[in-house]
Amino acid sequence: MGGRFCPGAILRLDFGAYENFGEVPLSNQGTGDGHESAWGEFVVGKRWIIIVFSILLAFGLASGMRFLTLDTDSRVYLAPDNPDRVALETLEATYTKDNSLLVVLAPKNGDIYTKETLGVVKEITEAGWQTPFSRRVDSLTNFQYSRADGDELIIEDFVLDPESMTDEDLSKLREVAVTRKPLYGKVVSEKGDVTAINITVLNPGESQSEIPEIVTYVRAMVSEIGKQHPEIDFYLTGGVMIDMTFAEASQEDTKTLIPAMLIAIMLIVGFTLRTFWGVVSTLFVIILSIISTMGLAGWTGFVINSSTAAAPVIIMTLAVADSVHLLASHYFYLRNGKDKHGAVKESIRVNMGPVFVTSLTTAVGFLTLNFSESPPLQELGTIVASGVTFAFFYSVFFLPSMMSMLPGRAKESANPNALMDGISDFVVAKRKILLPVIGLVSVVLALGSFKIVLDDDFIRYFDHRYQFRVDADFTQDNLTGLHALEFSLPSGEEGGITNPEYLAKVDAFAEWFRQQDKVVHVSALTDTIKRLHENVNADDPQYYRIPDTSEAAAQFLMLYELSVPYGLDLNSQMDIGKSSSRFTATVVNTTADDILALVDKSEGWLKQNAPEMYSKATGMSVAVSHISGNNIESMLGGTIGALVIISFILYFVLRNAKIAVISLAPNLMPAAIAFGIWGFLFTEVNLAIAVVVAMTLGIVVDDTVHMLSKYLRARREYGHEPEEAVRYAIRTVGTAMGVTTFALVVGFGILATSGFAVNGDMGLLSAITIGVALITDMLFLPPLLMLFERK
Repeated sequence: MGGRFCPGAILRLDFGAYENFGEVPLSNQGTGDGHESAWGEFVVGKRWIIIVFSILLAFGLASGMRFLTLDTDSRVYLAPDNPDRVALETLEATYTKDNSLLVVLAPKNGDIYTKETLGVVKEITEAGWQTPFSRRVDSLTNFQYSRADGDELIIEDFVLDPESMTDEDLSKLREVAVTRKPLYGKVVSEKGDVTAINITVLNPGESQSEIPEIVTYVRAMVSEIGKQHPEIDFYLTGGVMIDMTFAEASQEDTKTLIPAMLIAIMLIVGFTLRTFWGVVSTLFVIILSIISTMGLAGWTGFVINSSTAAAPVIIMTLAVADSVHLLASHYFYLRNGKDKHGAVKESIRVNMGPVFVTSLTTAVGFLTLNFSESPPLQELGTIVASGVTFAFFYSVFFLPSMMSMLPGRAKESANPNALMDGISDFVVAKRKILLPVIGLVSVVLALGSFKIVLDDDFIRYFDHRYQFRVDADFTQDNLTGLHALEFSLPSGEEGGITNPEYLAKVDAFAEWFRQQDKVVHVSALTDTIKRLHENVNADDPQYYRIPDTSEAAAQFLMLYELSVPYGLDLNSQMDIGKSSSRFTATVVNTTADDILALVDKSEGWLKQNAPEMYSKATGMSVAVSHISGNNIESMLGGTIGALVIISFILYFVLRNAKIAVISLAPNLMPAAIAFGIWGFLFTEVNLAIAVVVAMTLGIVVDDTVHMLSKYLRARREYGHEPEEAVRYAIRTVGTAMGVTTFALVVGFGILATSGFAVNGDMGLLSAITIGVALITDMLFLPPLLMLFERK
């Protein structure tokens, strides 16, 4: 082939050249051989064409970024065919989809039963009906208060005119409110110091702008009223605010993490390479990689959610590693007498193989995220895998082309291998101690993984830098819970929900739930029917019970429906055919395990006491509580698949079955140790744990391959004994491993600062895993090699 470039060369890499990575055979003087040398000649000869083509390609793809939109649906983490999501949507189709926004009021004087506070509640209640897509508004003032007046049944707003109320009226209001089950623990607090207005919306879900439109209106309304009433603190929470905060988390991560990563990149590259033009060229590669990737995502219909928003930071991190390898070699050759073009050619020759292999294994690791049951994590894997591909393309095409034209001088460094010389001597001298000690420490640390508790909670996904989290915590601590278990309880026949036997069992179920720990409110149709039964019997408390006949219960429901204003009916509690009713239990300050335990207990109660009414618990809280367990099960196949594929790549590259098997230890140990450290330090983890093993496996294997390839070269070509081969490997590749690991740890460390826990935990777990991988590759793998390669 001579000096010509072969377009198919990338698919037929001479992996023998891989073993030259990190070493600088100056006797070669840059002549090189094979496809990598041809690639270098091509890049230098066609540098202007490559630069122009790369820029045109990147900006052509980047035009697709205009199609990217923010996903404002918190259900995006549940696949359309997820059983929990299907069950929830079936319940919503039977009754109504109750997505709500809760406006919480906390008067600073600690009393909601004042004319001033009740006036504000009434004002927000009336304004709440103007909220886009609003279906109903429930509050203390418009609660439908039923009472007997002689032979008449009166149903009217609980508070008609706050201004005209006397102290006696306010005192009576306080006494009655805590006896009304629909209010207590939902709309009014036990102490009477906090109240809420619940705005239920029924947005069609046709546009991503619906949730922002709702939230914008309510925020503006509350802000305006809040200015007029500084004596009251306001808090916004509920399902609508969860949806909005997911979207805002995406924007926040994009706004803060990307600039932080760019600064970190400039510092890392500048510090390690000490060259201005190296920093500039690396930034170009990163920018081109990101805009190409996100543009392609836009063209192919991806949307930005709170997980995919992390893709640019991850891509930047991985692109830095590629660039550092090429630039480090480039400036080394410049320091040792080569001209710019010669340095470019030689850096391509010695790095083409390793950069290709590391990009391949990294892409494989991220692609296995498609085994996840959570669509955002699938999308994150696909986007990052494409970003790794673009980073490889620009690193071996665009970066060398730029470096062949930029000013080329490298600063001298005094004895750059001194540290690695010391480490290699230490490893060889202490090999008999390092192997058992690190092995034992690894086992002890890995045991911490048994302390890990899966806990997914959409509220705790956000830290306290988000106002929603602050408001949600206040609401749960002072008023009501934001998690609910829902049931659709069948009667078995049309109109059967008025059957006294059915109602008695629903009522017994409600009373059982009210006795359960952390249950703060139960909503059941029986509460309304019992109250009406009491009302039509002159408010005699003895009649606060289920009617004796189905006809009486049916009449009470019809009477209620005819008496209440528009929007405050019972359609959300019973189906059209009156064959089933909706049952909701609200819980507070629970973990995923708490919710799942309550699900098991409640479903068990139904099986034992009302088998004909049995139905599974549903709701977003139930679905989210299952999400980590489901993802771990689904990712098991992905992790095994990644391990098999990467092991095959290792065998193909190293051409030594025994060494490939030995390499499994330093490749699998980092994740086990990282999870153990997490278990000892934090205990709780979310669905991020399901993807970290597969995601990092393709990254941590890179250092292992670098180390093993140098070790095998020393053994095969130089005839070194294992001890000298280890010294050779650490000296030639140790510095590059340290720099790239530092870049990766910093990158994922920056991701760990995200206020969104899925991204933050994923970043921190990955950073720990990658950092541990360097230790195992430098201090555990070499003693392992010396043990098994004695002969």
